[in-house]
Amino acid sequence: MKTVYLVDDDIAVRDSLGLLLLSHGYSVHAFASGEQLLAEIHPESEGVVLLDVRMPGLSGPDVFKLLYDMGSELIVLFLSGHGDIPMAVQAIRQGAFDFLEKPCSEKQLLERINDALDVAIGRHQLRNNQQRLEKCLSSLTPREREVMDWILQGKLNKQIADEMQIAIRTVEVHRANVFAKMGVRSALDLSQLLKMA
Repeated sequence: MKTVYLVDDDIAVRDSLGLLLLSHGYSVHAFASGEQLLAEIHPESEGVVLLDVRMPGLSGPDVFKLLYDMGSELIVLFLSGHGDIPMAVQAIRQGAFDFLEKPCSEKQLLERINDALDVAIGRHQLRNNQQRLEKCLSSLTPREREVMDWILQGKLNKQIADEMQIAIRTVEVHRANVFAKMGVRSALDLSQLLKMA
């Protein structure tokens, strides 16, 4: 998932940065405008957008806002020879990962791209964990969910049986089903799984 979407109207910049990124093992998709980028990506696209600030048509901040509005998971790094401090502060306040000025060193650029990719990977894993958890939770019957709630409160099987007015053996079956469906082996594992998502 080392994908970088490079958006810059200057072909020399696109070519040089594209070659640099390719030589370091990134998958690079280069675009001459924000409009081209927006036509190619979708909200589930993953990776990092290296986005020039000043371009004909949509500016970098305009593209960034449209990405945000569409619910994009892409991490945005602004790269500009025309940046100023207020512009950089505003971009970061609005959720950009960073704002780098051209020219910047290869080392700095690659470090920030790697840092941004780490964030993108973390978001992807979190989203996958949440989807997995939702799937597991939806597989529970209403009774299993009720037993799970009691388990999470630290209740023992006998206490749960008394509260629900059912046999201890029935609680044991529901507990085993909850653990199996949730992919855990203990109440502690179950609690930690639910806290992570």
